[in-house]
Amino acid sequence: MKTRGGMLSATLVARICAVDLKTIHNWANKGKIAGTRTRGRHLRFRPLDVVEFLRTYEFGVPEALRSMKLRVLVVDPDAGALATARRALVRRFDVATAGHVVDGLLALATFAPDVLVAGDLAPIDPTALAGRLAAHPGLRHVRVVPLGEPARLREALEQLTQ
Repeated sequence: MKTRGGMLSATLVARICAVDLKTIHNWANKGKIAGTRTRGRHLRFRPLDVVEFLRTYEFGVPEALRSMKLRVLVVDPDAGALATARRALVRRFDVATAGHVVDGLLALATFAPDVLVAGDLAPIDPTALAGRLAAHPGLRHVRVVPLGEPARLREALEQLTQ
């Protein structure tokens, strides 16, 4: 599935949904599907937002969309936990790691992840951080998942696109 900077065009989303392009614009304008506009005013969609929309409105999720590489940021001060998470995820996801909570916050802006895997974020409360991300227009798309056992973590991330 061809993307531009990890984003899906409105034309591609219209093809996925088997509807007219104008329908996609109407859905976006009504807030049914989250999208952003480029400087040239073109409508773009994050893959996870499209998957969420497809699930909500009972469309099928195409295999090409399910198999897209999500950008995952793992934050934890434990170097061993970071290495284990990276090994568990790197084949299926585009993974970045941060060993300090401040580096993790900076990576939210520079790496632009789809998912934040939250280990020990002290002194920040992960639930509060998830709420603040959801309230921020530029970061509300970031899903927050707790760091856990590698197989369960991989399964939790794969469920986001299924």
